[in-house]
Amino acid sequence: MRIHFIAIGGSAMHNLAIALHKKGYQVTGSDDVIFEPSGSRLEKHGILPKQMGWDAANITPDLDAVILGMHALKDNPELLKAQQLGLKIYSYPEYIYEQTKDKLRVVIGGSHGKTTITSMILHVLNYYNRDFDYLVGAQLAGFDTMVKVTDSAPVIIIEGDEYLASPIDRRPKFHLYKANIAVISGIAWDHINVFPTYQEYVKQFEIFIETVQPEGCLIYCSADQDLCQIVQDTDNSVVKIGYEIPDHVVKDGVTYLLPGDIPLRIFGDHNLMNLNAAKLVCAQLGIDSQEFNEAIASFTGASKRLELLSSINKTNVYKDFAHSPSKLKATIEAVKLQFEERKLVACIELHTFSSLNKAFLSQYANTMTNADVAIVYIDEETFKHKKLEPFTIIDVQTAFNDSRIKFFNNFSLLESYLSGINFYNTNLLLMSSGNFGGLDLVKLARELNTIT
Repeated sequence: MRIHFIAIGGSAMHNLAIALHKKGYQVTGSDDVIFEPSGSRLEKHGILPKQMGWDAANITPDLDAVILGMHALKDNPELLKAQQLGLKIYSYPEYIYEQTKDKLRVVIGGSHGKTTITSMILHVLNYYNRDFDYLVGAQLAGFDTMVKVTDSAPVIIIEGDEYLASPIDRRPKFHLYKANIAVISGIAWDHINVFPTYQEYVKQFEIFIETVQPEGCLIYCSADQDLCQIVQDTDNSVVKIGYEIPDHVVKDGVTYLLPGDIPLRIFGDHNLMNLNAAKLVCAQLGIDSQEFNEAIASFTGASKRLELLSSINKTNVYKDFAHSPSKLKATIEAVKLQFEERKLVACIELHTFSSLNKAFLSQYANTMTNADVAIVYIDEETFKHKKLEPFTIIDVQTAFNDSRIKFFNNFSLLESYLSGINFYNTNLLLMSSGNFGGLDLVKLARELNTIT
């Protein structure tokens, strides 16, 4: 099979390219820019483009398929050539389905927790040496790539994103996988550049439920009232299983799963909810409750999800991917409840298109109430890059409904402020899908003042 990737450098795209290369396919690709770690990983497997840029000559009649990444534009010369030649053009979710249509497909959807639930399932399956394929949105410890597609595995575990499939396919990715077992972790408005109203966003989950295959199963968070309503209203007669937070207890900063006092290396109600979703999926795959509990006890968390950067003198520093309002609120609550005796300094970087939209900003109201010190950071260059009007401190405090919020738009000033705090018996939570303007978070964590 000869496969060409247009925009091969994307996170999911380069991982799929590597997976197909490992499968023995002849893989080529192109892109106008490739960042790390994509570049080094493609080079390691010998499939890094020799030069950057688009070239219609890359598209030849003998290609079996062209896979189109979201980064490409509709007038991309390689895409136009492929269309002219009548070649089969797939988005990457379409191609994942093409590769796995004879397998059992588990698709994890929802506005939050997708990566963690998927990671938990992979951890448990790996613990018992099960044969499985996967597609996950983060690099996981013990897994070479974020995508694995083989001929032998009977099941694939897919993190199902609700964002669009490709520039020429405006369907959400998770509609294309045709799940046999589906999970919806909850619904909280996101991607407002694509779904400008909450109703339009919710509609995508209604459609997702309709794509679950006959005799399939839908596992959903029953604590989400809007989600419960659309599950109740669906005409799809699949088996429906709701889940909530499992019984647990917190002792000396450690969460124990009940019954059995199973010590966990994760914490927070949102993570416990994710755990229950993963447990129900594993039950569908033949792993019983006792087996699941044994395996999940060694799960340390998905990459960048409450990742512990430092722990010293009753001070923990966490990095988290949280950026949407629901994730921000849940992550702050998790750290505060786990360490009730410690103060909490919480810092969120607003970085995504939605979070930098003034009309959306009010969705963050009351999300940082549980932090003792609440900080909002926006890199001033981000506004320039996205050609948006900058926020003022009044804009931010008003939208968050919190006059305590400290606002920074320069990472040097943020670093200086954090360095001036005494963090003894105080945790620091740094949340972003960006990089805080290039701030070295590990160095910052090491150098914080934690002296009593």
